[in-house]
Amino acid sequence: MCAACWLPRAAPARCVAAHAPEGPLAAVASARGASYPPAAMAYWLLKTEPSEYGWDDLVKDGVTAWTGVANPQARRNLRAMAKGERAVVYHSGEKRAVGIAEIVKTAYPDPKAGGEAVCVDVRAVEPLPAPVPLEALKQEAAFQGSALVRQGRLSVVPLSPAEWRVVGELADVIAKTGGLRRKKRF
Repeated sequence: MCAACWLPRAAPARCVAAHAPEGPLAAVASARGASYPPAAMAYWLLKTEPSEYGWDDLVKDGVTAWTGVANPQARRNLRAMAKGERAVVYHSGEKRAVGIAEIVKTAYPDPKAGGEAVCVDVRAVEPLPAPVPLEALKQEAAFQGSALVRQGRLSVVPLSPAEWRVVGELADVIAKTGGLRRKKRF
């Protein structure tokens, strides 16, 4: 188990990236005496119901507080986010990734909830070239064992750099070809 975030060491690369000296959990790691080698920025996936607040709403608003996160693990993930990190916006009802957002303010108390609830401010960066369905992600080796697949109800999901790249690559392929399946010729 990780000394900084108490997550199982099943995905050490993801944990190492999160606790790098410039990573989102650096202060937590150092306070507990954990040390990790430097790594790249952390990436995230933020789930939302498009009927309540979707990608188009984020684009219209520009910046919004990502509120209403109730799951304790998802709240820990919000607390781990650092300013400038990127997140995939995912429509859970449609089961597809639709856009890229940037974390513009780190975790602070959720004004719409009490207790331990926190939120972050996010800014719409750009839509994906094409929406990427969950079924396409599940077929990729990078997503085997991912929290997105293992913990389907988790609303704030950490992504490894490999998972981040796969989302972008699939969006490009879908945009260029109109889909992932070959059309039947006969």
